[in-house]
Formats: sequence, C-alpha cells, structure tokens
Amino acid sequence: VQLQASGGGLVQAGDSLRLSCAASGSTLNRFVMAWFRQAPGKEREFVAYINHSGGSTDYSASVKGRFTISRDNAKNTGYLQMHSLKSEDTAIYYCAAQVWSLASARAKASGGNYAYWGQGTLVTVSS
Repeated sequence: VQLQASGGGLVQAGDSLRLSCAASGSTLNRFVMAWFRQAPGKEREFVAYINHSGGSTDYSASVKGRFTISRDNAKNTGYLQMHSLKSEDTAIYYCAAQVWSLASARAKASGGNYAYWGQGTLVTVSS
C-alpha cells in the first residue's frame, strides 16, 4: 500500500487543521493506521492510532483532547483533525499503516510496528 499525506500548512496558535492520508494499492480496511510527528532536532513521536475498523483509537498525552483520528475506508483515507494548535505541535507529520493483527494493535505507538509510511506533511504553528 502507498500512503500520501497532505493538508499541512502554516497556521496560528489556536487554529485548526485537518491532515489526510490517502492510500492506494490496497484497500485500507485491513490496515491499522497511525500518525507520528517529528519536530526539528527531536525524535519521531507517536501522535494517534486507529484500528482497521475505526472502532478503537488512542492518542499521546500531548494531543489527547485536541486531536481526533478518523478514517473513511470507503474512501481509502485516514484523517487527523487538529484543534487548538500550539507552537509545540510544529513538526512534520507522517501517516503510517500496518496490516491489522493483535501484535500490531499492541505495538500501536511504536514506529517500528508500521511497514508503510507516507512522505510527511509539514505543520507549522506560529505563536
């Protein structure tokens, strides 16, 4: 499966933004999806996870309550809705996918769990 992330941009603190992750090459309903981000000079970190059906989600503590992950399997697309953006949310955001399994569900916050990655989309939040 190939992933294409989009929707990044320059926004002000407090604004909202929605990222999209379009999949091709395979139907997405067999895959769990996640978003990770990497800020300048920092390691990549887990942001959010959604299982293959959309019935289970998880978030990092830093974005919980502000970000919402979702998916539309009919459109083969995942989303990350971001509200109340802060300057510390500035990063390149990557979507990732892996075929669902109990193991992949347990390792949802680990980047090594995901075999498929999008190219990243830059989100810059000005304060």
